[in-house]
Amino acid sequence: MITEKENDFYFKLRNKISIWLENNSKIGFKWKDYILIAPDLFYLLLKLVQDKDVPQIKKVKLLSAIAYFISPIDVIPEALVGPVGYLDDILIAAYVLNDLINSVDPQIVKRNWVGSTDILYIIKKILINVDNILGKEVWDKLKKRFD
Repeated sequence: MITEKENDFYFKLRNKISIWLENNSKIGFKWKDYILIAPDLFYLLLKLVQDKDVPQIKKVKLLSAIAYFISPIDVIPEALVGPVGYLDDILIAAYVLNDLINSVDPQIVKRNWVGSTDILYIIKKILINVDNILGKEVWDKLKKRFD
């Protein structure tokens, strides 16, 4: 069951991103589509941790990705750059979700997804652009934490 604290984080994240995008709508930020799905990816991670069809070993990785989302200490700190700082969190979420999809029935992930766009497409799109978003060297170091 999703805790009140996790639910609060989800709604605070969604609100923070919405306000930031409203205030910076003229910027034309090229990664804004990714930032917009950050709350939904976070929520998906929470739902999958609770899903009885997700193996325990995969739940450990999902919990690690959730902790990374919540942690103020990461590669791109949100405290310094605002919602742009969620890009690394999004990449980690996609990486962990891709690992899950490659080891269980993808329908498990699909049924927990609340977004309107196909989650499998979103994950693939994020991972294709990972080097452009974060840089290959930084990404290689970061993803080792989640292997």
